[in-house]
Amino acid sequence: MKIFKFFIKRIFLKRWILSISMILLLFAANYLTFTVARSILSTFQGYQEMGNMDQEGIYIANLDPDSETNFDRITEKETQKVYDYLNSNFNYALYTDGFIISLPNNDDMEISLNYMNEEFYNLNQFELSQGTKLDFDYQFNKDEIPVLIGKGLSKTYPVGSTIKITDPVVEQPITLKVQGVLKQNAHHSNFYALNSKTYYNFSIFFPVNETFIKHANIDFHVNGLMDIIILQSTKERTVDLSEYIQKNLGLKFNFYSQKENNDFFKDYYLNSLKIISMITLILLVIITCLSIWNTLISIRLMLKDFTINLLIGLSYSKLRKILYSYFGILFFINLIVIFLITAYNRYGFWLKKDTFFATYGLFGLIGIDWLALLVVILFDIIIGMIIVQNMVRKIKKIPISLGVLQ
Repeated sequence: MKIFKFFIKRIFLKRWILSISMILLLFAANYLTFTVARSILSTFQGYQEMGNMDQEGIYIANLDPDSETNFDRITEKETQKVYDYLNSNFNYALYTDGFIISLPNNDDMEISLNYMNEEFYNLNQFELSQGTKLDFDYQFNKDEIPVLIGKGLSKTYPVGSTIKITDPVVEQPITLKVQGVLKQNAHHSNFYALNSKTYYNFSIFFPVNETFIKHANIDFHVNGLMDIIILQSTKERTVDLSEYIQKNLGLKFNFYSQKENNDFFKDYYLNSLKIISMITLILLVIITCLSIWNTLISIRLMLKDFTINLLIGLSYSKLRKILYSYFGILFFINLIVIFLITAYNRYGFWLKKDTFFATYGLFGLIGIDWLALLVVILFDIIIGMIIVQNMVRKIKKIPISLGVLQ
């Protein structure tokens, strides 16, 4: 312990400005590694989720960013005409979210209302922790509407309970019946950014059928078209559909396969990943060089004390253990800081009552956070071995005293 304290105070922290700089750079490298690892894991989840979309004959609508749009001129009669055309000529999957209501719950969160038709539900098959799958065969204005709810609502509204709300889409009071509860942290990835997710812990999922669409308002109609998924179709037919929508609504939509969306994502995502990886590599080189140089300079400055420690029993194996212990402490502190930052960010969504990003997890962290921390640990072990082995090799070359290291 005395030898370890000697190294900490008189060697590693002898030039404290360099030591602090090295610690900060090490933290930056660790945090970048954590960020990249978590992003890659989230992207992998996105690819898995979009696997059902990446099929021949499936095309996803995307509003042309260069087209001029005037939503004020669109009427409900025109949008209903488009949906009638869709119902007559296409098989399509519809999903839209973002309609927020206030509903009593244990966490005082606002609730997101999400609407999907049977084709979208079958395409995605949300996993349930309780209850049974969604039923789309109901009579609007007569039956209670069966719904799925997120995990965060399950204590307040268990399976079988009813919920009375004024629905912002049909603009009238309706009664919902809880059919099932989604698995904890159920989510949906963005079609164009697979590493980006919306979480459904505080969401209600409505089954949409043709009757419901006829009663829905214009906001629902337009939002539903934004990401509508055309099934069992061809590129030529989607072009015809795009022209029909533009003719009736003045909105120009492009239809892309999920493969095209994935390629678009790869273009900017891989470039960002390369830049972050390059920065991390540069930081690692700087950290390694700075650590070795700082230690060697400090040993040269404390050559007499260092020699005395060697004479009273310090060996290369003990020196190696001391170096590993020192860097192990630094890595552990970095991990704790990254953990605290991540947990605080996750908890921040609860503080801000952010319906779309509130998640449940061990100590606030979800699965991809813990896996990313594990990647950082493996990363630190490799970097620690490189730094320590190079340090010991360099220290051996310092002429301490006559044969004292032999």
